[in-house]
Amino acid sequence: MTLIGIFILYLALGALAGTMAGLFGIGGGLVIVPVLIFTFGFQGFSAEIAAHLAIGTSLATIVFTSISSIRTHHTHGAVRWELVRPMTVGIIVGALAGAWTASLLSGPMLKTIIGAFAILVALKMLLEANPKPGRDVPGNAGLGVAGGFVGWASAIFGIGGGTLSVPYLTWCNVRMQQAVATSAACGLPIALAGAAGNIWTGWQNPQLPDFSIGFIYLPALVGIVATSVFFARFGAKLAHKLDGRLLKKIFAVVLILVGLRFLLS
Repeated sequence: MTLIGIFILYLALGALAGTMAGLFGIGGGLVIVPVLIFTFGFQGFSAEIAAHLAIGTSLATIVFTSISSIRTHHTHGAVRWELVRPMTVGIIVGALAGAWTASLLSGPMLKTIIGAFAILVALKMLLEANPKPGRDVPGNAGLGVAGGFVGWASAIFGIGGGTLSVPYLTWCNVRMQQAVATSAACGLPIALAGAAGNIWTGWQNPQLPDFSIGFIYLPALVGIVATSVFFARFGAKLAHKLDGRLLKKIFAVVLILVGLRFLLS
């Protein structure tokens, strides 16, 4: 397939990721990373770097998509900035450490870890296993530690962190709307630090394809960003017209199949 054909594929992936994010309220990284791994394999990229390249590229796309999300949530006054600030300190350190951790793992091992994570997220969606409020919001130190863990894990999986931070914030008695909005705000420092970390750890890797900056593949980044923001709004509107619970369960089954494919390959 020509570079133009591949770029059209990335435009379609951005549309799919944006729609899924708006429709199910999940980060697009859960869609982008698995599809990029498959696509990079199809393009003949080395299996040793395909997963690393998918993670870095996914985090780079979240830099752009999170800005739009933050503006929307801030306009509605839903972002708890007093929580975002202390969490951001931990997030930056954690995301850089996560990018470094991922660089130490082999490509096949990283793909296996991503597959296991996809299955866990899918099971959470199927079982609707959300923690009930059980404690108050901790102090700045506690929020920083929580942010460090969220940033570390997010940089390994190539996600914006909402899968982890929203349950944590609701457990801390933050209202769901505010938890989602605050998590979206935390997604920007996760993406910035994670993307920077992947540029650093992948810099001058001899197996990188052309048009790469570290573990970020520019054609995929541009194609995904070009369509994902618009389609995220489309997905959000679609969510009000369709049976969201049924669609979420269908998506969870797809995630399980993708996860099993990664675990068994």
